[in-house]
Amino acid sequence: MAQNVGNKNAEAMFHLVDAVERVNFPGNAAEQVATDGDSYIKTIAKRFFKNKVAVVSLVIFLIMLLVAVFANQISPHPRDASAGIFRAAPYDNFYLGTDDIGRDVLSRLIHGTQVSMIVGLGSVTIYVMIGTTLGLVSGYFGGFVDGVIMRITEAFMSFPFFMVILTLVSLLGSGIWVVTLVLGVLSWPPLCRLVRGQVMQLKEQDFVLAAVATGYSTPGILFIHILPNVLSPILVNATFGIATAILTEASLSFLGVGVQRPRPSWGNILSEAQSLRVLAGEPWRWVPAGILIFIAVLAINFIGDGLREAIEGETKG
Repeated sequence: MAQNVGNKNAEAMFHLVDAVERVNFPGNAAEQVATDGDSYIKTIAKRFFKNKVAVVSLVIFLIMLLVAVFANQISPHPRDASAGIFRAAPYDNFYLGTDDIGRDVLSRLIHGTQVSMIVGLGSVTIYVMIGTTLGLVSGYFGGFVDGVIMRITEAFMSFPFFMVILTLVSLLGSGIWVVTLVLGVLSWPPLCRLVRGQVMQLKEQDFVLAAVATGYSTPGILFIHILPNVLSPILVNATFGIATAILTEASLSFLGVGVQRPRPSWGNILSEAQSLRVLAGEPWRWVPAGILIFIAVLAINFIGDGLREAIEGETKG
């Protein structure tokens, strides 16, 4: 009889935990996931698209992305070919003139867009993967694991960011993939701390406790139950990270340690215009590159602001 009572109590406890999980975390109810997830995404999208500046910025960014993808097809001239008059002002089908050896400036700017998008999106993908994983583990386990990860994070953050990048790029060799990798590996600490703080709050919530009680594995709890609830701040952080990566790559290339010629980037195009003769008499050589950097960074920052405001429930007319 005692055994029957124990079995009934265990069965009642199981049903209670299952009910709590279904109420607090709809992930086990397929219909609720579809409904709640769809409505949440639609709500965020509606708020975002009410922000006209953010929408225009998104269109600009998508255009730049398409230009990067189809750079070879839309360039009026080959990227590295000397196809025109040396140092010529805009003429005929050389819409932005030519450089010192007759290469089309517009074509090189188009291929420079490709470099900026690769570095921006590639480095952000790397650091989001590292920062998110470490943040999840640190916030969930706490204790010794949290202490070790946080000390490593603080060590990374204690070094001057740009100087470390300069040193590593000089040691490892310059190039688009080296710059992307270095930026990705060094940029994760702020995101790690952000995710850790969110996880420390979420792990005490009922839906996480219910998942633990029902026997979910630790990876399942972290990546299926907790991660979806911290995606919003990760997405906003990643958006701003793209702008930072584009600026950093342009700075490195301008200094001559980033993407190397003959491959063009907006930074090394500006670097070619350091002489007084070019600055004063050949603005077509450097003004368009500067404008593109300004527009790209500004547009991405506006997208990030729009996402943040949409998530927080704020809208702009």
